[in-house]
Amino acid sequence: MSDLIATQIPRLTLRVHRLDNVRVALTDLPAGTVIEDQGRYITLPGPIRHKHKFVLRDMSVGDFVIMYGVRVGKVTQPIAAGGAITTENLVHSTEDLPTNTQQEAWQPPEVTAFAQTTFDGYHRPDGRVGTANIWLVVPLVFCENRNIEVLRQCVADALGDDPFHSYKRMARQLLHGDVAAESALPTGERLFPNVDGVRFLIHQLGCGGTDSDAEALCNLLAGYICHPNVAGATVLSLGCQKAQITMLQEAIAARDPSGHKPVSYFEQQQSVSEEELIRDALTTIFDGLKKANQVTRQPAPLSELTLGVECGGSDGFSGLSANPVVGAVVDRLVALGGSGILSEFPELCGVEHELLARCHEPQVAERFTSLMAAYQRHAHAVGADFSMNPSPGNVRDGLITDAMKSAGAAKKGGDSPVVDVLDYTEPMTRKGLNLLCTPGNDVESTTGLVGSGANLVLFTTGLGTPTGNPIAPVIKIASNSELANRMSDVIDFDAGPIIRGEADIAELADQLLRLCVDAASGRYVTKAMRLSQLDFIPWKRGVSL
Repeated sequence: MSDLIATQIPRLTLRVHRLDNVRVALTDLPAGTVIEDQGRYITLPGPIRHKHKFVLRDMSVGDFVIMYGVRVGKVTQPIAAGGAITTENLVHSTEDLPTNTQQEAWQPPEVTAFAQTTFDGYHRPDGRVGTANIWLVVPLVFCENRNIEVLRQCVADALGDDPFHSYKRMARQLLHGDVAAESALPTGERLFPNVDGVRFLIHQLGCGGTDSDAEALCNLLAGYICHPNVAGATVLSLGCQKAQITMLQEAIAARDPSGHKPVSYFEQQQSVSEEELIRDALTTIFDGLKKANQVTRQPAPLSELTLGVECGGSDGFSGLSANPVVGAVVDRLVALGGSGILSEFPELCGVEHELLARCHEPQVAERFTSLMAAYQRHAHAVGADFSMNPSPGNVRDGLITDAMKSAGAAKKGGDSPVVDVLDYTEPMTRKGLNLLCTPGNDVESTTGLVGSGANLVLFTTGLGTPTGNPIAPVIKIASNSELANRMSDVIDFDAGPIIRGEADIAELADQLLRLCVDAASGRYVTKAMRLSQLDFIPWKRGVSL
């Protein structure tokens, strides 16, 4: 990120890259404001809202807009120097992919300060280390969602750790008054102090789709069951669905050939009654908790951390502050022998050439090109395109084209070499930076990141989102301080000082890495986990039948 200016940020505007022909407004700018850019003075012909971009010279139809040093759009209407770029005068446009790639030399960041740092994690028999110790309860088909909810309520009541206890007390108070509210059961001491909780997944898949849908679901569930943050699992099946128990068992065996992970299976159509099904499932959950509680946190090197990086509710500052900070953390972790996973293929459209140049092996570059092309073909088949990715909220906050959004989103991956490219549900096997094919949907992508092995997630946002995950801590990073203050119950880390010129990327990256260590050690509980924001949405690529 040598071209990303972080230490000398002008008070009003910012040119991100030396090749850019636009600047970003860091605050609302009225018409007539005079902006200096490399010795030239530009008078804004109209107001520019903060986070939005304006051109540095007169632009004609067909001219290309450059930001982050790459093409992010093509002009469709003339724009006067100082004029704002909008959806009316700019369309998505990217550079053609190169015919061959060349590995760029990477200079790892200085990480001496973290060389001896460890985190306290749960060491698993397969050699991996978890940042949490979870017992997982999983349905193979949506028909079992109701039984999963029954189990959730029963376990919460038995353990006395209902995460919504305070809200239930609030509801009693509103309806019946203070006296009735006081009768709500208080949260008791933790019966299993070395267990971070029981997580109950629900989904809408398992039957009614294609065979590939069922296979993808089983591979995703296997990724969660075999995850280092999971001590074991209880699985509920109806019996007649497409996603069969044997299919899940095969997917688990591929990831855990030694059978280290304890998993119990229950099929409702083979049970005498629902009561027996619930009783047997509860028994395995409580027996599993007793065994899981015998495992304690022990020191582990930072090389055992795998950061999944995600963005959602992005704004015009995301690519200037939060995303580059996360990318710098990934670079630090890779330099220490750890790993990062960058996903959301629709938000890599426009920067493929940069990622291809970073692929350290030709076959890795070929895999990336192949998966991106396949994704595009699938999108076109249903009348969609990557250019449709920016949401209305993104556009309102200055992310006008998908290429512009992608150029900023890709900053989350830092600058280290790409060691592998994974398709959806594939497990990460190579340490270093991996690319993972997922959609741009925040929760679907985060679900996939954890399924492929991320044991900690860094999630950047400029507009605010409560997204979390059932088994992996999700640290929320705000691109601006206004958001961090307004949604302080959701945001864990503020990257806004970069926008104000009060801190640089390296400084905040060191701070964020320390927060990662605390979260991985259980010393810091993320805001999403405190709110029991446990989002799980599988990506359904097939069609319903």
